[in-house]
Amino acid sequence: MRDDDWAERAKGLLKAELKRRNVGYRELADKLTADGTPESERNIANKISRGGFTAAFFLQCLSVIGAQTLRLDD
Repeated sequence: MRDDDWAERAKGLLKAELKRRNVGYRELADKLTADGTPESERNIANKISRGGFTAAFFLQCLSVIGAQTLRLDD
């Protein structure tokens, strides 16, 4: 797979986990900010739409929404 393909896969996985937990970008921004990583809803929307985010951001998002496991088969 190319880098673009991996970025799309990461984007899809994050969006699926947010949807499973019924968490929108505004709520995610609030949770990240409360956890010490200030983010705006707009900034999150841009990062996720581009698929251009770090593994650290991905893991922080999963952590603050309470994801204990990650399904890779989506």
